[in-house]
Amino acid sequence: MKRSKYVTCFIAAAFALGTLGGCGNSNEYNRYDLNIGSTEEDQDKPFDIFSYDTQKKVQEIEKLIDQKFYFDIDDKTREKMYYKGILAGLGDPYSTYYTKEEMDAINEEDSGEYVGIGATVSKNPDSGAIYVVKPLRGSPAAEAGLQADDIFIEIDGVELTTGTELEEAVKMIRGSKNSTAKLKMYRDGEDDYIYFDIPRRVVQNISVEYEMLENGFGYISVEQFIDNTSAQFREGVDYLTSNGAKALIIDMRDNPGGFTNQATGMLDYLIEDKSVAEGADASKPGRLIYMVDKHDTILWEDYCKDGHSVELPMAVLINGNSASSSEIFAGGMQDYKKAVLVGTKSYGKGIVQITYPLEDGSGVKLTVASYFLPTGRNIHGDGLVPDVESEMDVKLRRRTDLPHNEDVQLLKAIEELGGDPLP
Repeated sequence: MKRSKYVTCFIAAAFALGTLGGCGNSNEYNRYDLNIGSTEEDQDKPFDIFSYDTQKKVQEIEKLIDQKFYFDIDDKTREKMYYKGILAGLGDPYSTYYTKEEMDAINEEDSGEYVGIGATVSKNPDSGAIYVVKPLRGSPAAEAGLQADDIFIEIDGVELTTGTELEEAVKMIRGSKNSTAKLKMYRDGEDDYIYFDIPRRVVQNISVEYEMLENGFGYISVEQFIDNTSAQFREGVDYLTSNGAKALIIDMRDNPGGFTNQATGMLDYLIEDKSVAEGADASKPGRLIYMVDKHDTILWEDYCKDGHSVELPMAVLINGNSASSSEIFAGGMQDYKKAVLVGTKSYGKGIVQITYPLEDGSGVKLTVASYFLPTGRNIHGDGLVPDVESEMDVKLRRRTDLPHNEDVQLLKAIEELGGDPLP
C-alpha cells in the first residue's frame, strides 16, 4: 500500500506543477490573480518527465525503503518533501512549495499583525544561511538585542542546514503567543555562538513610519511592502507636506520587498501622470514597470494614473538588502529623476514570483517573469547603483537604536539635498 501511495503522490505533485502555466505575482504584484485550471490541451499533454522508467525507479526506491529503512517514517513530512523536491529540481532559489500551514503564515504576515519575535529574515541564495535583515523597532527581537546579519544556527533546539527553506525557518521562529523562541545565533566578530530567549507576542505589522526631522526635512522609512503599505505611505507624505517639509528622504534600506503593486502605487503618488523618463519609450508615458515572461509576452504593466505628484527635493536611501519591490520603487524614482539615490548598491532581484494556491490550501511559488524599470532596465544580478555612494560602518548599521545624527547615509542625503545638518 505504501509504495502505491507515494508513487501516486509523486505523480500528483507533477500534475500540480504542470498546470501552473502563466504569470503573476511577486515580488509580489497581485497574489492569485490568474485562472490556473488545466485546459483540455493540458490534460492530454503527456508528462514526459514521468516516463515508465521513472515510475519504475520510484517503485524500486519505495520498495527498498519499505524493506530496509531502519527508522520510523513520518508520512506527512515525507509527502511534503516530495512536493518540495519537485520545485527544488528547478534550481531556482525563489521557487518553492508551501504547505497549507506555511501558506496561512504567509497570508498572516502580509496582513496587519502576527505572533512572533518581530524580525525581518531572509535566506542567502549562495550560502543557504537564514539571517536577520533587521529587527523591527520596539519588537521582542530588538529588545533582546538581535542584530542585522545575525545567522540562525538553531531554533528551539532544531539545527538549521543549508537546505532549510526560509518559510520553514519562519514557521519555527513563530509560535504560540507567550511562548519563548530559543535561538542559537552566529554573529560575525564574536568568538562563540550567541544564545537568545525571546518571548513571542503579537507584533503589529506596520510597514511605514514617518517624522519631521529637526532641520525641516520629512523622513519616511518603509520596512516592507504588504497589503496596506501604499496607503500608509500616502498618509505619511500628506502629513509631512502639509506640515511644511522642505524635502523628503525615503528610507528603503534593508527592505526585502513584497507586493509590487504597493511599490508602484507609491511611485504613482509622487510622479506626474504623463511624464516620460529619459530614454524610456515615449509612447508609454507614465509607465512605472512592465513584466515579461519567457515567451516575451508582457504579463503586467503599471502606469501613473492617480493625478497626484509631489514637487519637492527627494532622496532615497538604499543598501545591499534593498531588494525586489524596494528596487522597483528606488529604480523608478531614479529613472524619472525624482530623487537622488544615496547609499550602497542594492541587492539586484529583477525577477517576479507568483504564489499560486492549490486546492488543498497549500501553494506553489514560481518565478514567472523578469521585470523592467521605466527606462527598460532589468537590474537582476546587478542591482541599482546609487547616485551618491555612502558606506555605513557595519557596527552602526546593525544598531536598531541608531540616532539620526549618527546615521552617515541619512546625513549624506541631507547634504546632497542642501539641508542643514542635524543637531
